Amino acid sequence: MSKSQENIIISKTEDFADRITKMYRYLSEKRQGDKDMLKQIIRSGTSIGANVSEGQFAQTKPDFLTKMTIALKEANETRFWLKRLYAYGSLTQKEFDSIIRDSEEIISILTIITRTTRENLKNDGVR
Repeated sequence: MSKSQENIIISKTEDFADRITKMYRYLSEKRQGDKDMLKQIIRSGTSIGANVSEGQFAQTKPDFLTKMTIALKEANETRFWLKRLYAYGSLTQKEFDSIIRDSEEIISILTIITRTTRENLKNDGVR
């Protein structure tokens, strides 16, 4: 992964964690959204960036791949909860469109990172 890709995914996941946190606070204060759903989305939405951050200091390429794969799984889970919050009327169409776009972009980037890393490991003879 190039330095520019690293910087992009770091900044995007940090910004996303901030957005998720603000959304969580807003919906909690307004009492919009199921409490359990909100707890789940704050965990998964902030975990994406935490795993990407951990991956930057991975000891090995397989360790890096593990962290990026976990971040991708958390991003997918967050997308699920965003769709649920929208379906239950906790998010407006405009709010949903904005934040789901960010989550889809992060999923796309992490998919590329994990796929490329996996291919590089295969080419290096590492499993």
